[in-house]
Amino acid sequence: MSGSRQLVLLRHGESVWNKENLFTGWTDVNLSDDGREEAREAGRQLRERGYEFDICYTSYLKRAIHTLDLVLEELDMEWLPVIKDWHLNERHYGALQGLNKAETAEKYGEEQVKIWRRSFDVRPPALSPDDGQTPARQRPYREIPEEELPLAESLKDTIARVIPYFEEQIRPQLMNGRRVLVTAHGNSLRALVMYLEHLSEEEVVRLNLPTGVPLVYHLDENLAVEEKKYLGDPETVAAKMQKVANQGMIHRS
Repeated sequence: MSGSRQLVLLRHGESVWNKENLFTGWTDVNLSDDGREEAREAGRQLRERGYEFDICYTSYLKRAIHTLDLVLEELDMEWLPVIKDWHLNERHYGALQGLNKAETAEKYGEEQVKIWRRSFDVRPPALSPDDGQTPARQRPYREIPEEELPLAESLKDTIARVIPYFEEQIRPQLMNGRRVLVTAHGNSLRALVMYLEHLSEEEVVRLNLPTGVPLVYHLDENLAVEEKKYLGDPETVAAKMQKVANQGMIHRS
């Protein structure tokens, strides 16, 4: 595949709220101990296979930023340019943020929660504009016009902000032959996979991306996919995908 473009997508390692099965969204929680080890392992997988990069992208959320930091440390490439942008943030889960699945089901009903989580274009309940969790009241977003910042998002909304950013900022880097690493979130990366693989709405809703596993694309001169592969032991990758799927279930104690 001489001359192909290299793009690697990496979902952040497990966060402390992933571990507790809470809706996270734009809440800026840290990696769990397991998540930090997942990030280091992702870096080792990339290093052992000889991957190198020219530029990196991540979100404003520290679970993605710290994952990227740990990967670059393993690669001994901490000098690489890193661009952080809120357009790569996770889907904003609105008023659901911080609730566990059982509490959410008790409040709204299991069928409604399933619709919010697994539909393409239905938003969860929005935050009130004067809620302390609203992005406009948080320091990272202080220079962004308030009307651009969400109070809740569907998957469709997330895709609508991620894809234009990719086309405007990341696509030109790939077209110029630069090797790109994007470390982000389950739903923002779903958007990129949908774009690259031309998935339908039904297909992207069913897509589960494992935490801390590099997803490598080799793309042709038109950014059509020539090759796609996860790095790591296939059984381990499959187990992580199942774990992500299980985290979407409503667990009652």
